[in-house]
Amino acid sequence: GSRVFASPKARAMAEAAGVAIERIAGTGPNGRVVMADVQTAIRDGVPSSAASATSGDTSDLARFFPPFEDVSVSTIKKVTAQRLTESKRTVPHFYLSVDVRMDRLMDMRKSLNGALQSDGGGKISVNDFVVKASALSLKKVPDVNASWMGDKIRRYSKADISVAVQTDLGLMVPVVRGACGLGLSGISGEVRHLAGKAKDGKLSATDMIGGTFTISNLGMFGIKQFAAIVNPPQAAILAVGAARKEVVKKADGSGYEEALMMSATLSCDHRVVDGAVGAQWLGAFKSYMEDPVTMLL
Repeated sequence: GSRVFASPKARAMAEAAGVAIERIAGTGPNGRVVMADVQTAIRDGVPSSAASATSGDTSDLARFFPPFEDVSVSTIKKVTAQRLTESKRTVPHFYLSVDVRMDRLMDMRKSLNGALQSDGGGKISVNDFVVKASALSLKKVPDVNASWMGDKIRRYSKADISVAVQTDLGLMVPVVRGACGLGLSGISGEVRHLAGKAKDGKLSATDMIGGTFTISNLGMFGIKQFAAIVNPPQAAILAVGAARKEVVKKADGSGYEEALMMSATLSCDHRVVDGAVGAQWLGAFKSYMEDPVTMLL
């Protein structure tokens, strides 16, 4: 085919988003494709760079099925399907789960939100605590904050947390950058800002590229526990369920009590993260969540 003229940054953005750069109309000098063109293509939709899988002509078989309609697939859904299929096919997944006691965290959240409300600020969500605890755990266990690069492992110096957001256009994963350096209020404001842009369809490609770790939270749907698919080139993703009441043994062994528990499952790329390393990360995450004041130190 004919050569496509594009800036290096535009090529990198198109590749990361799974968009065919040869199908993007360039607006730069001499028709050169620039980053703004790629952002427009991602927002408005162009064919994916991956070959579409077709099922062939099913008209002969259609009479055996109930009436149906074929729903067109957005560019976001195409890219998501391509990347997740590639991940399950090429990334050796393994999964680790832990139950987290949430009583102290919920008490702290209530206290902090009371103070914020009196000052006219926004509320801190449970997911904001999850983002903060994840970032601190990545700092404590840096082997998880890494990517498989074929002949080497790339370890990142900062934790940029991707947060999965479901929208009408499909699943979007904007990035909270430098989450270790943000307080709970800062994380809360950034997540709200990015989630709002995602639901309004206003996320740019730069909002979604470059995360080092992903969080997927289905707690608001009442899901107890699930395992998510690793988001390449990241090495791990945390799946968070809903908080639930359970009867547990008291710490001093004197009897039983009711506690608020939450399940969290870490999916890992075994090429980067060994089982013991994943367990260390989950142990750190559990510790921060169960003693949330340590997140503020």
